Amino acid sequence: MSMNKEQDFGTPARTASTLVNLEIDGFQVTAPAGTSVMRAAASIGIDIPKLCATDSVEPFGSCRLCVVQIEGARGMPASCITPVAEGMKVVTQNKKLADVRRGIMELYISDHPLDCLTCSANGDCELQDMAGAVGLREVRYNPQGENHLNAVKDESNPYFSFDPSKCIVCSRCVRACEETQGTFALTIDGRGFDSKVSPGQNEAFMDSECVSCGACVQACPTATLMEKSVIEHGQPEHAVVTTCAYCGVGCSFRAEMKGDQVIRMVPHKDGKANHGHSCVKGRFAFGYATHKDRITQPMIRKSIKDPWQEVSWEEAISYAASELKRIQANYGIGAIGGITSSRCTNEETYLVQKLVRAGFGNNNVDTCARVCHSPTGYGLKQTFGESSGTQNFDSVMKADVIMVIGANPTDGHPVFGSLMKKRLRQGAKLVVIDPRGIDLVKTPHVKADYHLKLRPGTNVALINAIAHVVVTENLVDQDFVQERCETAAFEKWTTFIADPRHAPEATEAVTGVPAADVRAAARLYATGANGAIYYGLGVTEHSQGSTTVIGIANLAMATGNLGREGVGVNPLRGQNNVQGSCDMGSFPHEFPGYRHVSDTETRTLFENDWNVILESEPGLRIPNMFDAASDGTFKGLYVEGEDIAQSDPDIQHVHHALREMECVIVQDLFLNETAKFAHVFLPGSSFLEKNGTFTNAERRISPVRKVMKPLGGYEDWEITQLLSNAMGYPMNYSHPSEIMAEIARLTPSFASVSYEKIDSLGSVQWPCNDETPDGTPTMHEQSFMRPGGKGLFMLTEYVATQERTTRMFPLILTTGRILSQYNVGAQTRRTENVAWHSEDRLEIHPHDAEDRGIVNDDWVGIKSRSGETVLRALISERVQPGVVYTTFHFPESGANVITTDNSDWATNCPEYKVTAVQVAKVSQSSEWQQKYEAFSQQQLELLEQGSHHA
Repeated sequence: MSMNKEQDFGTPARTASTLVNLEIDGFQVTAPAGTSVMRAAASIGIDIPKLCATDSVEPFGSCRLCVVQIEGARGMPASCITPVAEGMKVVTQNKKLADVRRGIMELYISDHPLDCLTCSANGDCELQDMAGAVGLREVRYNPQGENHLNAVKDESNPYFSFDPSKCIVCSRCVRACEETQGTFALTIDGRGFDSKVSPGQNEAFMDSECVSCGACVQACPTATLMEKSVIEHGQPEHAVVTTCAYCGVGCSFRAEMKGDQVIRMVPHKDGKANHGHSCVKGRFAFGYATHKDRITQPMIRKSIKDPWQEVSWEEAISYAASELKRIQANYGIGAIGGITSSRCTNEETYLVQKLVRAGFGNNNVDTCARVCHSPTGYGLKQTFGESSGTQNFDSVMKADVIMVIGANPTDGHPVFGSLMKKRLRQGAKLVVIDPRGIDLVKTPHVKADYHLKLRPGTNVALINAIAHVVVTENLVDQDFVQERCETAAFEKWTTFIADPRHAPEATEAVTGVPAADVRAAARLYATGANGAIYYGLGVTEHSQGSTTVIGIANLAMATGNLGREGVGVNPLRGQNNVQGSCDMGSFPHEFPGYRHVSDTETRTLFENDWNVILESEPGLRIPNMFDAASDGTFKGLYVEGEDIAQSDPDIQHVHHALREMECVIVQDLFLNETAKFAHVFLPGSSFLEKNGTFTNAERRISPVRKVMKPLGGYEDWEITQLLSNAMGYPMNYSHPSEIMAEIARLTPSFASVSYEKIDSLGSVQWPCNDETPDGTPTMHEQSFMRPGGKGLFMLTEYVATQERTTRMFPLILTTGRILSQYNVGAQTRRTENVAWHSEDRLEIHPHDAEDRGIVNDDWVGIKSRSGETVLRALISERVQPGVVYTTFHFPESGANVITTDNSDWATNCPEYKVTAVQVAKVSQSSEWQQKYEAFSQQQLELLEQGSHHA
């Protein structure tokens, strides 16, 4: 079976209001001004031979294979760099052109290994294709002459091989690294015959600045850069388009298959969120789906001290349901609950909350989105009327000033980070607000105009200071405010924000940011034509997370930076379906579509459709569940795809709560940290084994398509359905499309969403209803979503966090992510990505390290009011004195042993970003780590002892 490849038009598309008419080989063609002759020809099915040209990068004109003849023009211009012109007459094929092209190909082939039959690119090699296309049958040049055939391979990268002997120096990889990724890790070294592709300064790929995004591999027309999976398993033979299950960018990929084996993941050129780009995780780190650690048989046990017993699906589901019913009979209807996951599909998440409300009879459902972006939902709902970002990702290409607050796009959202860097290279200005020096502050060809290096926990004070400058220096967009916002609230806000206590000079002592820098950054944002704000967990994961989101919304409204392309308030979601899990009603107080459970009209709608009476009182949030478990009143928990025993704060409290429960049901891929406390394990399915949809950070609903059968036998939605039926509440869906039809029927913002529409459009952004049947790329264009359509300014009083530094705990610990690892690491730790990051380390400023006698790689103890853990030190000037930083991708690191139970005042989102600590050099792991290691080892032994391995 042959695989349909995506058409390569040779050069990027151009958009222009002016259309040009020309003739190519006697055919009439119309193309936008600026389009290349090559692309215009390809648009009518005439493929001009090419090697250095591809439509993912700008034309280069080096190979000369694409030469054409143009009436009235001298010579043979390269069609890739020749723009169309009105009345132009082009000839792409004749004997003279054929002779020239054959001669060019003959030169290429004379310095190329002729090992086509054994080459990994055989059947997928553009050099091979072009040799055939130009009719090359013999090479007259002496093969004994000077050549590059013995060049040494670079196998240093775990995912792809670099074979310089097959390189034709077309520069496509270099241009992809520059234009698409923006890393500038590759160069052409040398001149003429001696020129060659070089990573860094003639380094190996793994030693260079390469971030393994795969853009160079994708651009390579030969087997020079080739996926090791293709080298090992051969060329794929069919492809399925699906959506990446890592971060909230939601990249579209072609899963290229051989049978039911994934050979490679190639970014889909028509992907609306990624436009054919990718990062190391989505491109290469898919091996976890078939990792040996996958558990594919249901298991049960009475106690967490017992070995696991492998059972049938029927027995596992029956046991789980009977235990939940027993607990409700003994402790009350509210003694059990469920947790949805931002890694699962919309349809799966919807069914879990439906099971809890209709099957369990309570509202005890929550999601991991609580611990990351719940303040976004609250803050934007209050001010704008909708709990989501305002723009699509492409909007950044029209931004003139970009403000990045508490986010690290190049590590956490790398494909969007590359797009942002592209705009910055075009001249957009950049303000970074972050306690740490993220890559965007200074990378090749990108430098922040201002880096406001604030103290962790002082976001509100800094945002108020910026707003103070806008108000007191008369930088408010009065027309926008008067037309689009509530006047009384705005006037109250201006009085509040103009108070001298909010001036940058007054807040400098609190934030640590020089007043002059705050004023300059505020002026830049307020006076730039289009100002766009992008923020992340460094905004939300604070005790005043919701207040900061409101402050950001105030700032955007005051400057009129809403309702059009190039502006907006844009939360960057951490996991693939954070937006979707919130949309689907995963919170104890909200039905799907962010409607409160106490609203009689909404509740009646769901009751009539679900044929059940629903509870009107909000249920327990995750922290409340833990507290109730410790009190003995909450005893049963169904967890789908979430690892609360690693990702939630104050882990010792979480572990204690899980031990107190009588039935913990975990549905996942691996025996993760939460599953070690479980009594029932239901084997989940990876994104490659299911159908459904994810909703990314720009509200884009994208298709997830099954490329192989679920290793455990069922897709996740089917397992939830089995459990619901066993609990006595009937669910009878035959396909996720039926679940989406129900979601659309009951959720106004999804009213016109269907699988048919998603398949026809590729994806769709909600709101998608009768008013906007094809979706909504830009929110709030004419009016806000609030009642009355007006934006609401709200007061944002700065209240210092309760987590203060003292002589005992003089440093502030903050946390973040790294490019190669994802969230709790359960997926990426089971891939070759550990080659880049195999442990969490503590970044500490040289001054603080010197004061404590700490040098690089020393083991250091980090102690807070909650607990203590031990990591290796990384001396770094990225952090400021008084601040230390770590990631949280490895369970043994215990990052959340030391985070506190402080949380956002409005949403209970944990304050991960501010923990007072002391750091000291130590010689052994912490007491918690030793206990964790012993418990974890015991649980793995109990897994081995069970019938699973008997």
